[in-house]
Order: sequence, then structure tokens, then C-alpha cells
Amino acid sequence: MPHLLPYFQVSRDPAVWLMQLLAIVLVSAAVDAVLQRLLAGAAHAADRHRSVWDDALLQAARLPARLLVWGLGLSAALRLWQAVQPSRLFDAVPDAQRLAVIGIAALLSMRFIRHAEVNLADPARSAKAVDAATARSIGKLLRLCVAIAAALMAMQTLGISVSGLMAMGGVGGIAIGFAAKDLLANFFGGLMIYWDKPFREGDWIRSPDHAIEGTVEDIGWRLTRIRTFEMRPIYVPNALFNNIVVENASRMTHWRISTELGIDYRDAAKLPAICEDLRQMLQTHPGIDAQQTLIVRFNQMADSSLNILLYCFTHTTDWGEYLRVQEDVYLKVMDTVARHGAELPFPTQTVYLPDLAARQAAAAAGAASA
Repeated sequence: MPHLLPYFQVSRDPAVWLMQLLAIVLVSAAVDAVLQRLLAGAAHAADRHRSVWDDALLQAARLPARLLVWGLGLSAALRLWQAVQPSRLFDAVPDAQRLAVIGIAALLSMRFIRHAEVNLADPARSAKAVDAATARSIGKLLRLCVAIAAALMAMQTLGISVSGLMAMGGVGGIAIGFAAKDLLANFFGGLMIYWDKPFREGDWIRSPDHAIEGTVEDIGWRLTRIRTFEMRPIYVPNALFNNIVVENASRMTHWRISTELGIDYRDAAKLPAICEDLRQMLQTHPGIDAQQTLIVRFNQMADSSLNILLYCFTHTTDWGEYLRVQEDVYLKVMDTVARHGAELPFPTQTVYLPDLAARQAAAAAGAASA
């Protein structure tokens, strides 16, 4: 096939080199299609085995592989064009190729970190799933390291002295450190939250020291976003959590019921039987944990009532279920008191006026004599 030989050599004939460019495009498209099909099949096989790292790598490689194939095709096309029509513009092609390789490698690394972050937090893939907030924070830190490394390599490729830049950055870093001390404090505060895990996203927290209470929505590098029960967002600097007490209500083991029941003084003789029945009711109630502290005791002689302390814990930690159990307990308490014929008194006061009768009698006598 001698007539095809010109198409395998550099030629200035437009008909030849345009066909060569078309061939480069077609080969690049074919290689891209085959490679994507192979990666998709391998990813599907890894997905069936619930693999963490293999699946992350295969999912991450699809876009960088496509960019690499088309980058090689573009590089071949530029070399052909340079051979046909030499120009000084093509002197920048080697540096551009190296920058493209650095960019593709950085993209692959970042995508791999992102997919691995998701897989590690998925209980279906990982036998010991990592907390989602922790995985996300570590992923952000690793992606930042990849971006810095890629930027330094790109600068070195472009001929910028990295050592000089680092020396200048050391001097400027001191000034920046003083100017951004609050930012750094919040950054390390966020690291301590990820490290100590006093709370995580989705937890209900409150601080007795500050007016902070709600559900944690997001833990960022500088701020933590909390949604109050009025559905308003609160943005709290992470450094604040190093200096305040935080109560994590989501990690409670029981809800407590604590109240005082008042009995009329006229029903004092019925107190022992009432206390015993209330104690028995709480010990057998399905919503009350009888293994925890359970107290029913007559503990106070108040101004207008004899008070009984009721103190117990529910099995549930769900707020709505806790309110249902507490309501049922209160209704049973009132039924018990009514069954014994006792009364729950209203707060009352008796005012004693010893000379009131004498004044009333004197007033009546004066009215009669008139």
C-alpha cells in the first residue's frame, strides 16, 4: 500500500495533515470510549464487593483518564502542527504538558480522597465506619495538602523559585499570624472538635454558659452552624467551644421525670397509702426504667399542701416519646390520688383578724340605736 505511506509521514500537503489530525481525533475518541467502558466495568465489579479503596480509585479515575487521553491526543496534534508550520509559540508546549500532567495528577488525588471519604463513612462499605464529620475534615485537610503540593510543583515548572518564596513566606507568616490569630484559633478549635468529638452533626447540644441550644448542622473550619428550635441558625466560632461547657443532650441515656405532688392537709392520714401506690405504679410502668433511681417520698410540709417527691427515669431518649410517658405518669398520679379520696389543693391563705367580730357587733348596735 505505497499510496498510504504519505499519511504516516510529516507532510505540508493540507490534504495529508488534515487527515492525520482527523485520525488523531478518531483514535483519541476510540481509546477514550474503550477506557471508560473498562473503568465502568471494573467499578461495577468493585461496587458488588463493597470495596472502599478500589471503588474510590476507579470512580476517581474516570475524568482524569479522559483528560489524559485527550491531552495526549492534543499533544500529538500540536506536534504535527509544529512540524507542518514551525512557530515560537510551540516553545511553551513542553511546560504546558508538564503543567497538564500535574493538574491531572492533582485532580485524580482529590477525586480519590473525596470518594474514599464517602466510602469510609458508609456503614455498608466499611466494617468500622468513620464518623462523617471526621472523614470530611480529614478529606478537606488532605485535599488542601494536594492543592499546595500541586501549586508548588507548578511554580517550580514555570521557573519560580520555591525556596525564595518560602523564605519570603516565613517573614510574612509572622505578620499574618498576628493578624489572623482569631482565624487560627477557630481553625485549631475546629480540629479539637474533630479530635475530641464532644458533639457531631445532628446532635442536640446546649451551653449553660451561653444562650446556645439547638441541633448541630455543620462543623466548619472556622464556624459551627447550629439550628435552634425556633429554626434560626446560630454561627458559633469554633474557638468558643474551648472555653465553655457544652451539654450533649443527644447522648443522654434516659430522660428524667422530677416533680412534686401536693396533698391537702386534711388528707394527711392517706399519705402512706398514696405513696405506696404511686411507687408501685412507677415500678410497673412500661415506660419507666425501674433499674434507675426511683423515689416516691413525702418530703415537705408546705404552706398549703403536704408535698410528695416523684423522681424517676424513662427508658426512651426521644423527646416526643418522653412527653407521652410523662403525660401518662401524671394522669395515673391523679387517678391514684382520686382513688384514695384525697384532694390536690389550690394554693390558699387564711387571714386571721381577732377583733373583726367585736367591730361588727359595735357597728350593728350603733345602727340599731340610730
